[in-house]
Amino acid sequence: MIKGENIICISNTNWFGSYAKSTVQILERLARNNNILFVEYPYTIKDFITDFSGKKFVPAKRMLGIEKRLQQITTDSGTKVYNLVIPPGIPVYFLKNEKLFNFFFKFNAFIYKRSVKKAMKKLNFQHPILMTAYNPFYGLSMRGKLDEKVHIYYCYDGVESGFFGKRIFEFEDIFSRKVEAIITSSDYLNAGKLKLNANSFVVKNGVDFLSFQQFAKHSVYVRKRKKVGYIGTLDPRFNIDIVEFAVQKLSDFDFEFIGDNRNEAMKARLSKYPNVWFFPPVKPKDVPELLAEYDVGIIPYIVNEVNKNIYPLKINEYLAVGVPVVMTSFADLPEFCNIVSVATDKSDFVKKLKLEILTDNEVKIQKRIEFASQNSWEERAIEFGNIIEKFI
Repeated sequence: MIKGENIICISNTNWFGSYAKSTVQILERLARNNNILFVEYPYTIKDFITDFSGKKFVPAKRMLGIEKRLQQITTDSGTKVYNLVIPPGIPVYFLKNEKLFNFFFKFNAFIYKRSVKKAMKKLNFQHPILMTAYNPFYGLSMRGKLDEKVHIYYCYDGVESGFFGKRIFEFEDIFSRKVEAIITSSDYLNAGKLKLNANSFVVKNGVDFLSFQQFAKHSVYVRKRKKVGYIGTLDPRFNIDIVEFAVQKLSDFDFEFIGDNRNEAMKARLSKYPNVWFFPPVKPKDVPELLAEYDVGIIPYIVNEVNKNIYPLKINEYLAVGVPVVMTSFADLPEFCNIVSVATDKSDFVKKLKLEILTDNEVKIQKRIEFASQNSWEERAIEFGNIIEKFI
């Protein structure tokens, strides 16, 4: 396990939010023995405007420097982490003209580098470890610019062109070849990255086991209407057809979805059913108690090339509170083959939902909890740190 190092994370997310993030989970544990500087998602002027209009929350005052851009925060694990917000940049990813994109992105990268260097000087971060978390654009632009001793690419999902444009594939390809090592979150992701960089490793997602364990169920709920649940971002990955078929066939079951809705088609199609309920996102600390209320948890993702990269965070979260899981066959996750049910089509999805509820018992509940205990974020952080240590 690495100790006494200065680690700078070039992130593609923010630290705070309504869902758990693997980057945050790992860093807050590495912070027990190292100094961490987490650079927030590089917001733009557009983000500031949408915040001002009330459509989106961003740290507007910190972006403008009205409040301190560099702050120390206390994590949920009780550790201390430095958190940096960059001044707002220019929106560039929508640009089709590559010359214009490169011109304005270089300006954004200059502001980014200057802000990080200023924070490094204030914190006396010398020869840091750079960890770029799913942000190949800024990772590549910062490569060799911060006097780093090693640069690690943490790739926890497959890249897509929807927001960034097709240029992201070229950027990520170049970046993957240049870093000292890559750490991925799934075997499928790793197989692709090994073609670009021989130093590619896997650290799979985990669970905050102690937080979830305290709310774990101990027996099967005895109630007339069984509850099928999902907590997390409601995004386009969802297989709406399978979920709707299950809702129709299982009218005596209640289906509950909690999370940030980024899939309006899903809500439009499902909200008309009397046994479907949608609720707004909750804070991560509230998730364990809510998950434990379910009779079965679902992960109904579409089967496609992009989703093959996924190792879902919530699979271990369901198991940690003893809840059975039914998922589609979107990814190859052999380690779960004897502990969760994988459906091949919509009829099989309904069949397995019924079977998991019908056959659930106290022995199975305990088996799920014990399985999840082996996948704690504490163990994952040790794996992560040991990989980095090889390249220092």
